[in-house]
Amino acid sequence: MNNEQQLKKKIENQVKRIKKAEHGDRSNLPSIGTLGLVMILPIIGGVYLGHWLDDMVEGYSTHWTLGLLFAGIVVGIFNVYFLIKD
Repeated sequence: MNNEQQLKKKIENQVKRIKKAEHGDRSNLPSIGTLGLVMILPIIGGVYLGHWLDDMVEGYSTHWTLGLLFAGIVVGIFNVYFLIKD
């Protein structure tokens, strides 16, 4: 009888978890700091890499910096989207 009660309790707990998930319990949302990091790190990385590549070319050029800045923005937006989507 004890095993039946334990099994019944486990099933009830699973049903509660499923109902909570169906109602959109968003308690697992990442913190704002994490969202900021996954947005800003690709941007900063793109700018640094672009600046380094521009320094490799003679003369004054910002083509790589600007291009990788915009690429970092796009990557950051996708990172935030996929992090929130889960």
